[in-house]
Amino acid sequence: MSSLDASTQVSPSRILSLLSPVYRLSPSCSILFPASSSSLSLSVSALSLQNRQRLTAIQPCCSFEGELQSYEEEEELDGIDDDVESDFEDGDENLDMDEFEIEAEKAVREYSLSISQELKIEDEPIGEKESRGRKKKRDSIKAVNIPDHLLPKVSIVGRPNVGKSALFNRLVGGNRAIVVDEPGVTRDRLYGRAFWGNIEFMVIDTGGVITVSKSPTEVMEQQLSVSTTIGMEGISLASREAAVARMPSMIEKQATVAVEESSVIIFVVDGQAGLNAADVEIGDWLRKNYSHKSIILAVNKCESPRKGLMQASEFWSLGFSPLPISAVSGTGTGELLDLVCTGLGKIEDSDVQNNEDGYVPSIAIVGRPNVGKSSILNALVGEDRTIVSPVSGTTRDAIDTEFEGPDGQKFRLIDTAGIRKRAAVASSGSTTEALSVNRAFRAIRRSDVVALVIEALACITEQDYKIAERIEREGKGCLIVVNKWDTIPNKNQQTTLHYEDDVRTKLRILNWAPIVYSTAIAGNSVDKIIVAASEVEKERSRRLSTATLNQVVHEALAFKSPPRTRGGKRGRLYYCTQAAIRPPTFVFFVNDAKLFPETYRRYMEKQLRSDAGFSGTPIRLLWRSRRKSEKDAGKLKQATGPFHLL
Repeated sequence: MSSLDASTQVSPSRILSLLSPVYRLSPSCSILFPASSSSLSLSVSALSLQNRQRLTAIQPCCSFEGELQSYEEEEELDGIDDDVESDFEDGDENLDMDEFEIEAEKAVREYSLSISQELKIEDEPIGEKESRGRKKKRDSIKAVNIPDHLLPKVSIVGRPNVGKSALFNRLVGGNRAIVVDEPGVTRDRLYGRAFWGNIEFMVIDTGGVITVSKSPTEVMEQQLSVSTTIGMEGISLASREAAVARMPSMIEKQATVAVEESSVIIFVVDGQAGLNAADVEIGDWLRKNYSHKSIILAVNKCESPRKGLMQASEFWSLGFSPLPISAVSGTGTGELLDLVCTGLGKIEDSDVQNNEDGYVPSIAIVGRPNVGKSSILNALVGEDRTIVSPVSGTTRDAIDTEFEGPDGQKFRLIDTAGIRKRAAVASSGSTTEALSVNRAFRAIRRSDVVALVIEALACITEQDYKIAERIEREGKGCLIVVNKWDTIPNKNQQTTLHYEDDVRTKLRILNWAPIVYSTAIAGNSVDKIIVAASEVEKERSRRLSTATLNQVVHEALAFKSPPRTRGGKRGRLYYCTQAAIRPPTFVFFVNDAKLFPETYRRYMEKQLRSDAGFSGTPIRLLWRSRRKSEKDAGKLKQATGPFHLL
C-alpha cells in the first residue's frame, strides 16, 4: 500500500478501523492531525488514574502483541516515526510470578547493600566491644513499646571533663554522645534509652555545669573551647564575645531542665583529679534544691577496684555516699544501675497500653552551619530545647526530640550539627567537628524525612548540593526549608516564583522536593514544615496497586518505546513490580538492561511521577536482565492475555 501524505483525505472512521487494536485497548485514545506536516502523526493520550479500573477490565480481553502485529501487517504508515510494537511481553497467569518477586526482593537487598557500602560512615571504635554484649542482651528481651515521655528519667550532671558523656554511652550502649578529651564538648541535653533487668528508663546527658568559682575569662578560654573566629565571618567582634559570654549560662540552663524532669540524679566527679571547689558548689546546689530526689554520687575514672575505694573516700565530705566506677571499663556500673533502679518509680500498665505507639517517623534537620536548624527545632517544640547562638558549631550531638503535630501524628525530630566541606573540617584539625559531621550523616541515615535548611539571603553553594545528593542517595524523603525568609527585602508575588526557580535549578537533584518558606526565630510558617513532612512520609510509604502500576507502564511504552540499537535490537519488558517502600522501589525485568539507556530510564521515572505522584520522595528503578527460559517461552506461545504487573 502506498504511503499517506498530508494531502490524502482520510476519514476518522477509516483511521479508527486501522487502529482498532489500540482503540480496543484504550477507549479514551485521541488522534491528532497536524495542520502542516509531511507525515501523519498519531498520538495516544495519557489515561488518567481515574480510568485505570476500566482499562484493567479491558486488558485481559486483548492480545497486546498479536493485535499490534496484525495492524502492522495490514497497513504501513511511513510517516509514523515510532512504530507501535510489543515492548511488553505477553504471558498468562500460570507463569511463576513468585520467582520474579523473589528476584525483585533480592535485587532491592543487593542495591541497598551497595549504597550502604558506597556511602559508608566511618565507625568509631570507642565503646564498640563494650556495647556488643548489651546490644545482644537488649535484643533478647521482649520489647515493650513505651513512649519516651512516659519513661522515668535519669540525669547525669557534673562539672566539665569528668566523663559524663562516657558514662552516658556506657548506659545507653553505643556512641551516642561525642567523647573527646577536651572540656565543653556537650552542650545540649542528649536523651537515650537504657535498661537494667526488666526496667527501662531514659538517660539524659548534660553539659558541664559552670560555677561561680571560675571567672568568665577562664570559662571561655579553658572550659568551653569556643572559637570566636572559625565560621564567624560577617559577625562583629562584639557580637561574638557576647555570644561566647552567654554560653555558660545557656549550658547550665539545659542541665537545670534535665535535673528538674528527672527522678534520679547521677552526680559525677573525677576520682583522679580529686575534690575541688566546683564539686563542692554543685553538691551544695543539689542538696539544697533537690534533696527530695534520689542523688547518686559516682566517682568516675576509678579503674582499679582497690584504688577506687581510696580515691572515693575524699568525696564523703560532699554529703553523699560515693560509689567508685569507671565509665570506660565498666567497673562498678552494675552497682550504679542497681541504685538507679531502686530510685525509679514504676510505670502503670494502663498508661503503657493507652499510649502505645506504632511507627513514629523521624525528621532530621540538616544543613550548613548557622542556617537556623536549632531555631526551627525550638520553634516547633515551643521551648528552648537546644542552644541557639551565632557561635559556629554550637550544636555538636544529634539531638532527638519527640513531637506531636496538630493532627496528633507523632514525629521524632533530630537536630544536627552544621555540615561543612570535608576539606574545611580536615584543615581545622577539630576532632569534635569531625565527629559532629559524622553524627549528622548518621542522623540522615536513620531518619525517614530530611528537612534541608538553607538561608534565604545566602547563595546556594556546592556544599548544599552535596548534602542534597547525599539525601537522595540515602533514599530519604526530603523537603527544602528556606529559613530567614523575612530577611528578603521588597518581597512581592513574583519573589517566591523566582526564588523557587533558582532553587530548582541549583538543587536539580531534588526537583521533586517541596519547598517551605519560614522564619523560625519569629515562629512564622514553621507549622508548614510538619505538614509538608507528613505528606512526604505518606508518599514515601505508598504502594501502587496492581492496576495502577500496570497502566502506568503500558502508557509509558505506548508513548515512547525503548530505542533501537544500530543492530536493530530493542529492549523488551517482561515483568515489573514494586518491591519495596521507603523509598518506593520498582524492579523491571527486561531482556537486556543495556538496551535501556539512562535517558529512557529517566523517562520512565518521570512517567511514574507524573501519573502516580510520589512527591517529596526519591524513587528507585532497578533494571534486571533476565533471559526467558524454555519453559517460560513455551508458556508465552500459549498466552492469551497481557502479562500482569504488581
